[in-house]
Amino acid sequence: MKTLYLMRHAKSSWSFDELSDKQRPLNDRGRDDAPVMGEALAKRSIRLDLLVSSPAVRAMSTAALVAHELEYPADKIEVIEAIYEATVPDLLTVVRELPDEAESVLLVGHNNTLTEFANLLSPSSIPDMPTAAIVCLKFSTDQWARVDRANAEYYFFDKPKNQ
Repeated sequence: MKTLYLMRHAKSSWSFDELSDKQRPLNDRGRDDAPVMGEALAKRSIRLDLLVSSPAVRAMSTAALVAHELEYPADKIEVIEAIYEATVPDLLTVVRELPDEAESVLLVGHNNTLTEFANLLSPSSIPDMPTAAIVCLKFSTDQWARVDRANAEYYFFDKPKNQ
């Protein structure tokens, strides 16, 4: 069984015109929402084997704040360049190339692609993911390369407004 948590990065700031899109930080709401969602995962007794993130500052910051709440070492967060500006097929490749030793993985990325990707894999319809939302899918396989909608189960969709 493989468990995949897909998380949209928390709310980012648009206050810094001089920064590139990749460099945009979280805003105050984002810095509040990310740990709240990490705490929500912790309340579900979730233990991650791997946390992967887009290299965008807002995604890496979200990942670090969630990792802290889950007692996952921040220095073990794997930054995957392909998640930034990914297409749905790009995300599928990233997931299918995850190490099989990792049973439970959190991927922090970007919309609209993340919602589209969740809907590609989920047997249940996933609504548009607001910032800091998390979708959990479980797959009846022992290999990430075999992750597919056909062996997927939808477990939950959570967002900051639910907390």
